Amino acid sequence: MTAVADGHSAVRTPAEAASASAGGRTRTADFVLTLSCPERPGIVRAISAFLADRGFDIVEHQQFDDHVSGKLYLRTAFTGGSAEAVEADALASEFEATAAEFGMDFELHDGRPQRLLVMVSKAGHCLNDLIFRWKAGSLGAEIAVVVSNHEVLRPMAEAAGLPFIHVPNTSGSKAEAEARLLEIAAEYQTDLVVLARYMQVLSDELCRELRGRAINIHHSFLPGFKGAKPYHQAYDRGVKLIGATAHYVTADLDEGPIIEQEVFRVDHSLDADALVTVGRDAESQALARAVTWHCQHRVLLNRTRTVVFR
Repeated sequence: MTAVADGHSAVRTPAEAASASAGGRTRTADFVLTLSCPERPGIVRAISAFLADRGFDIVEHQQFDDHVSGKLYLRTAFTGGSAEAVEADALASEFEATAAEFGMDFELHDGRPQRLLVMVSKAGHCLNDLIFRWKAGSLGAEIAVVVSNHEVLRPMAEAAGLPFIHVPNTSGSKAEAEARLLEIAAEYQTDLVVLARYMQVLSDELCRELRGRAINIHHSFLPGFKGAKPYHQAYDRGVKLIGATAHYVTADLDEGPIIEQEVFRVDHSLDADALVTVGRDAESQALARAVTWHCQHRVLLNRTRTVVFR
């Protein structure tokens, strides 16, 4: 399977997005190649030769040989090329022959920043952290729009200059709400959906639609302590570590491939409310790292697991 993964120019509204894309996409000479394929000799040599023949310079290369599955996972960042600008789709077409020879599933990403659709409910700590990192230039992505099933966080989003769209989601309107979500994702040309403490369960159909393109932060160190009050469960059990888990969204609730986890050591002096406060820091940090690594194309799916090239 072959794919070209495009980012988008930083735009704030659908109208601006249409205007920006009308004149064509901005070209870039910075690319990231990610792939998986069966292990065999000559893979790295073939990739290096392909890039060298076209005048590219490899600036970062990481690979992982999974001897259990017999597959190689690889990420190569490269720059340069010929004096004439190169488009990602044209370069991917040229790479097809090499990919076919080695049975590669690959994606070729250009240097455009990924665009995020952030979903929230009432808790604002993860959204606030993502906004701060985006404004500081350390997130590695552009927040395009915030969607919520409540109005509580509208002031936070709009203070940051972000569109805020209220999409109610009740038992009777779930299908309509999820259809609207996909409309918004297309309207704002988003690449990744981030569930930043969005307290609604997505349907199996939507999970399949967003496979590999939606990240959730679970307010617990998975697996364990599932449900609405994991910190209270942890308190009741007298745990010495609490944490948070950022994972890809799947139809299996809170069981998607884990990207990142953060933990803090605690003791008997902290009650449930104190654990919640500590836990919010864990959630914000784990989610931010997962989003950044995904948007830098450092996360590759390996069945129910992930390979993360940090």
